[in-house]
Amino acid sequence: MKSRENLVRLKQFQVNEKRKQLLQLDMMIAEFDRMATELDLQITAEEKKAGITDLNHFAYPTFAKAARLRRDNLKNSQADLQQQREAAQSLLDEAEAELSKAEMLESRDTKSPREPDTARSAMIG
Repeated sequence: MKSRENLVRLKQFQVNEKRKQLLQLDMMIAEFDRMATELDLQITAEEKKAGITDLNHFAYPTFAKAARLRRDNLKNSQADLQQQREAAQSLLDEAEAELSKAEMLESRDTKSPREPDTARSAMIG
């Protein structure tokens, strides 16, 4: 009995940890998106100030080039995080399924000792 309770607690802990990881990934993805949007605004403002939007123009602002590169790197990192998130989601689903199995085993074990007692009392009575 005690080992089943420990197993359930362990599975609950694992599920909670997976949820935390998923939440952290979601927060990082959102933060990268916010930063990329901010960089887009800065790029647009710099291009407007210089009056040049052609990347290949010799006088295209250096700050805008650097901001574009940083934004592109953020978008790539965001895509990588999205893949990590999908993997973490599948791990969470598996952990939740294992928790549910452990809970069913525990509930089955807690019901099992009572059933023979009722059968025994029916035989006696």
